[in-house]
Amino acid sequence: MNDILHDALKKYWGYSSFRPLQEDIIRSVLNGKDTLGLMPTGGGKSITFQVPAMITEGLCIVVTPLIALMKDQVDNLRTRGIKATTVYSGMTADEINKHFDNCIYGDYKFLYISPERLHTELFKKKLPLMKVSLLVVDESHCISQWGYDFRPSYLHIADIRKELPEQIPVLALTATATPEVVDDIQEKLLFRKKNVLKKSFIRENLAYIVRNIENKMSKLIHILEHVDGTAIVYVRNRKHTQDIAKALQQAGFSAQFFHAGLNRDEKSERQDAWKEGTCRIIVATNAFGMGIDKPDVRLVIHMDMPNSLEEYFQEAGRAGRDEKKAYAIALCSSTETSKLKKRMTDEYPDKKFILRVYEALGHYFQIAVGFGAFFTHDFSLPAFCRIFGFSGVQTHNALKILESAGYIEYIEDPDNSSRLLFLINRDELYKMDFDKLTDDVIQVILRSYTGLFADYAFIDESLIATRVRTTREAVYNALVMLSKSHVISYVPRKKMPQIIFSLRREETRHVVIPRSIFEERHKRTQDRVAKVIEYITEKRYCRTRMLLRYFGEKSEKDCRSCDVCLSKNQSGLKNWEFNNTRDALFRYLEKNTSGNIHTLAKELPLDKDKNIQVIRFLLDHDERITLNDTLVSLIR
Repeated sequence: MNDILHDALKKYWGYSSFRPLQEDIIRSVLNGKDTLGLMPTGGGKSITFQVPAMITEGLCIVVTPLIALMKDQVDNLRTRGIKATTVYSGMTADEINKHFDNCIYGDYKFLYISPERLHTELFKKKLPLMKVSLLVVDESHCISQWGYDFRPSYLHIADIRKELPEQIPVLALTATATPEVVDDIQEKLLFRKKNVLKKSFIRENLAYIVRNIENKMSKLIHILEHVDGTAIVYVRNRKHTQDIAKALQQAGFSAQFFHAGLNRDEKSERQDAWKEGTCRIIVATNAFGMGIDKPDVRLVIHMDMPNSLEEYFQEAGRAGRDEKKAYAIALCSSTETSKLKKRMTDEYPDKKFILRVYEALGHYFQIAVGFGAFFTHDFSLPAFCRIFGFSGVQTHNALKILESAGYIEYIEDPDNSSRLLFLINRDELYKMDFDKLTDDVIQVILRSYTGLFADYAFIDESLIATRVRTTREAVYNALVMLSKSHVISYVPRKKMPQIIFSLRREETRHVVIPRSIFEERHKRTQDRVAKVIEYITEKRYCRTRMLLRYFGEKSEKDCRSCDVCLSKNQSGLKNWEFNNTRDALFRYLEKNTSGNIHTLAKELPLDKDKNIQVIRFLLDHDERITLNDTLVSLIR
């Protein structure tokens, strides 16, 4: 078995050895065990299901909510000669049917699918015809109502499990999960037996820093001037990404902005420039980073704190994956706490307002009560709010709550890539007579992409235009003409967010927002925000230990690298020096009511002068310490 695993790893991915925990998860899955893999960001989650799928007969179904990540992984697998495909919201019925049939008859190894597609009649009809070897649930924390990113569509996965043979294992993967979420994931996915494999959350090379500062921009520039290397700067809204990137450019830095509103070409161009080092700093919303494996990021700086420590830990964890020294820095002003609380209020608008938004959607799309299920509509949030006089932020969050309640799907970041499939075979294609431009476009497409006669492929019109030496518009027009002639099936990229009614439109009085979706989730959000506030305001407790404690992991030692550990306390020593000596002293006194000076000297971690400094401070400030003969001998 060992040789088979390593042979597959080498053959398809070019690696000679696995990363920590990867092989343990793979062996667990191959032994037929339901498995929850807890791996930090950048830990190589995809290998844990791709390797066992390649050495097992059948199809691996991967459930994930991240459309961009689906496409990247499918493209990556195809370049390695592996048959893979993907199905998600927004695809045409013909496309979806074609993809499913390929999985049944085409010897495909991977089907990436969004959770929303699992409960459709078409998928339920096709599933029994697929020979499934493994069910993978990526971002599995989304299945838990205790998690920070709960998605009701994930609950359909349990129904799918019931339709599969009992021996088919499920592999759940996530980068961040509290103990409650870990238990909930296994329960919701119907694990036959609890089985959690995890890597420690400790990142010894990563220093967590909080800086309380009013002029964040000035501090950001100061940090970037004094710490070399690639950096990510996280903010909470799209406009700030542009403003801060522009300010950094004016200060002489190589910087660019990134958010979900960019088109695919812009995203790819900026990601590539940053990954290759021609752009040092990327200023981004949380849309940036998922699935991007760049090991040498030296700085992750948060200009605004996210709403949970799960999100913060995941984003901060993109620094220092090469195990070299890196910094996760949060810049917090005096208004940070009030901004977090205000954001939480905006996330849960009044229920009456949510119902008004639902009713307005019906009017906006002209959907009669009892109709509209599964129809896809292009959606402009600013236009919608302008027509009905709604607040943009509160409307956005009302739509997310309606989505959680199962009434709609709200696709904020639609698929930004075009798709193409040839409807005729090569022989028929070569017999046809086209004008020179169209013929050049076809030839470039055939040279640039594979599998076009069997499956839809993602294409880039701008890239094709560059290689043909024409304009993107000319390529688009040629493809539309070919589509009208039934030579190809061409699905141009979507540019707008979309709303899909998951159910037929209800009368507003019958719309129910469950307590679990609103009141209970609101309370859990309050608790998570409180933990973020505790993290950024803490002055005495090691930040690494705070994060570990939040994720249910204990550590007896301070990290010695966060701002709290390096700050000096009233004793005149650094916090980590004081804490280590104090804890060692307490441990000694618990075991030795009458020890001697030589034994005590060995137990305390610092040099004699610093040990004495701690003891004197404790004698003055901590009533648990009394002056016995051993302590008298030491401080003389």
